[in-house]
Amino acid sequence: MINDALVTGVEEAVRKAAATEVMPRWRQLAADEVTEKTGPHDLVTIADRRAEEQLAAALTALLPGSAVVGEEAVHANPAAYRAVEGEAPVWIVDPVDGTRQFVRGEAGFCTLVALAHHGEVLASWTYAPARDELAVALRGGGARLNGETLRSGVPGADATLEVAHSHPDFTTDEQKRALLGLRTEGVAPRPCGSAGLEYLNVARGELDAVAFSWESAWDHAAGLLLVAEAGGDHATLTGEPFRLAGGNALPFTAARDTATVRRILSLLAVAG
Repeated sequence: MINDALVTGVEEAVRKAAATEVMPRWRQLAADEVTEKTGPHDLVTIADRRAEEQLAAALTALLPGSAVVGEEAVHANPAAYRAVEGEAPVWIVDPVDGTRQFVRGEAGFCTLVALAHHGEVLASWTYAPARDELAVALRGGGARLNGETLRSGVPGADATLEVAHSHPDFTTDEQKRALLGLRTEGVAPRPCGSAGLEYLNVARGELDAVAFSWESAWDHAAGLLLVAEAGGDHATLTGEPFRLAGGNALPFTAARDTATVRRILSLLAVAG
């Protein structure tokens, strides 16, 4: 299913969607091109919708018979999410991850695409167009950023762990309590920005771990494979792998190495 032509084709499709639908609207959005979905912190723009439509058409053309699970399409029709459990290969798409940053005119947003089959992520693409950074991960084939191999490395034995966690604006009181365990000596927690870029930070060794309390596949599929192929690890609160279809024990974490995953889970378990 995965070959050089497909990998290159997806890269071209992602770059084209960003170039034609996202970047021309960066710092150029009109007021009526930004709307709320579920509340004031959950925004969607014309760029999100148009880029997802373009990507859905391009990706299914590259792999006939495949399905698409996109953030905006699922918002319109929640039943579409079930395709992640179907028999067909599925493209998991977040056209603009970090929409709030995009709306504010900041560079911290990206486009996320992952290809999964039977619940397993086979390949992923993380593209930050404002930074001209493209990370590609292939299951069993490693991870690269702009063509250079990514290795997450291991935190120093006495280093303070830098951890990005679910932003308070997107967490319930119960979820906030579960994340309180990160407020301890030797850990420096902070709210996350774009989930996709935080995963990239872990994969490149610039961030030690992430801890998230939500499980939408479009936010996590690409990044989890990227971290794994860079040498990192992840687990849910019960120590099991993250399931794309949902029903995970939350919060979960992804980190530069297995020891850090265990450390973060121990802190989350105490708080939870």
